[in-house]
Amino acid sequence: MMPASQSVTRRTLLATAAAGFAAGLGVTARAEDNWPSRLVRLISPYGAGGANDISLRILAEYIGHRLGQQFIVENRPGAGTRLANESVAHASPDGYTFLYVAAPYATAEALYGKLNYERKELQPVAMAVTAPIFLLISADAPFKTLPELIAYGKSQPNGLTFASPGAGSQPHLAAELLFRDAAVKGMNVPFRGNSMAYTELLAGRVDATITAISTALPHVESGKFRVLGVAAAEPSAIYPQAPTLREQGLPNVVASGWYGFMAPAATPRAIVNRFQDEIVRALGDPEVKQKLLIQGLEARGGTAAEFQKFIDDETRKWGELIRQAGLKGE
Repeated sequence: MMPASQSVTRRTLLATAAAGFAAGLGVTARAEDNWPSRLVRLISPYGAGGANDISLRILAEYIGHRLGQQFIVENRPGAGTRLANESVAHASPDGYTFLYVAAPYATAEALYGKLNYERKELQPVAMAVTAPIFLLISADAPFKTLPELIAYGKSQPNGLTFASPGAGSQPHLAAELLFRDAAVKGMNVPFRGNSMAYTELLAGRVDATITAISTALPHVESGKFRVLGVAAAEPSAIYPQAPTLREQGLPNVVASGWYGFMAPAATPRAIVNRFQDEIVRALGDPEVKQKLLIQGLEARGGTAAEFQKFIDDETRKWGELIRQAGLKGE
């Protein structure tokens, strides 16, 4: 039999350990309940000034003001958004680092093969916004409508030429969808950003481009560009007079830029849920929605599960197209 003194000592040690464990749980719970208690970093995969950066700053300002804490934007461009994705995938899952993920997240593996991070290292928080993309031609082009553009492409030995802001971008992939659905040959002509693509279109050196209309609107309003349609399921509030490409006989040409929030996979669910609620609240604010609309963006929102399904659907859709078209990332 164990001596009484030893028994008491053992019971004391077990009780002390249990108390410490319970206290630890209490500290964790309080830390999550008090989130955010310090600065929160929001990582943008693009440089300053673009739609991704501007929309993130709009949301960061609103949420930070509501929660009484700083939500700062850190721009980490490079490698087609993969640099930012990797940095957040490997960040501490403490609820103080989030990724403002963009559409290339769903196409990266199909385009580039093995990545320096795994999708399971990130978890969705909420969808934020979409950026509808529009089919544009020069007003001086010999074709004025979508059927005329397609007929022109079929009459040319090399088909159509489409300018895009980069190989593997959503505008490029949308053009590949158009080539496939319209049964017309086509070639993507990638540039670094939209401005050079617009220059080539205005000069008549390419036939068309698919782009977010916010940056092209000055050319549209001046009469230099003609809008043939929007690559969306429904007309967009950003430029409602544009018919969809679906209703013009291209039912599968649906594509858009999109942004949302993701966190390191082990981030506590309580924090993810709290941040999700704040994002949805921000996106429902009329002033925030109007600010986003001015930037050519439509507020979305929704749950983490809905965002995960959206990402999975995008990954399957574009992965199939990328394989069929034999595309490779640069």
